[in-house]
Amino acid sequence: MLQNLTPTVRTLLLINVGLYLIKGFGFPQELLTLHYFGASDFRFFQVVSYMFVHASFMHLLGNMFGLYMFGSLLERIWGAQRFLFFYFFCGIGAGLLYMGIQHFIDFAEIRRATELVLSNPNSDNLIDYAQHYGVISAPGGQININWVISNYEALINMGALGGASGAIFGIIMAFGYLFPNSEMFLFPFPIPIKAKYFVTFYGLYELYAGIQQSQGDNVAHFAHIGGMIFAVVLLKVWKTQRNNFY
Repeated sequence: MLQNLTPTVRTLLLINVGLYLIKGFGFPQELLTLHYFGASDFRFFQVVSYMFVHASFMHLLGNMFGLYMFGSLLERIWGAQRFLFFYFFCGIGAGLLYMGIQHFIDFAEIRRATELVLSNPNSDNLIDYAQHYGVISAPGGQININWVISNYEALINMGALGGASGAIFGIIMAFGYLFPNSEMFLFPFPIPIKAKYFVTFYGLYELYAGIQQSQGDNVAHFAHIGGMIFAVVLLKVWKTQRNNFY
């Protein structure tokens, strides 16, 4: 199976699987996940390293299956260097969009509330803040400015991103863009669907799921959308010829 893979795709597969396996030996993968840029745990290298860490075996399996299915075809068309640039461009772009969503949407309310209570830290504001936004316990039950700052840091450090999904969604987007009429079978449905419809429906679902933000849904849907958006941008820049016959 690995013999049929192109060199870059094979290397990416091995790195992702290898990092997942060494997690069981105590490797601190949380250091490699992408933290919000305002968090104390953020490091610049995380915009790349986050693409190689996965939270679970199924998370890893899903992403590596997408890489296996579509990656080698694109590498054969573009060559190793261009494919690798595309992969990282989509992955990094997905991470940047995800952090943008965090900044302007996910953490906007808690950031404003924290700024407000720090500007006027009276007892009523502190108690109200703790009731609505508290995620850590206050030492000795004392709610003060130091606790507010620590609580805010803890909260924004929780939204870490990991996985190759952004890059993989970029690859899927490229396949649908280059081979829009290629027919695919989606398990368990026996009816073929053209790639352009599959990509369109998948993108719309990710947008819907990202907006809904259902309770318990830990999937970074906007990172997926980001990978697709950055894929289209780069394909437009490259002006890659679409193939309507496959």
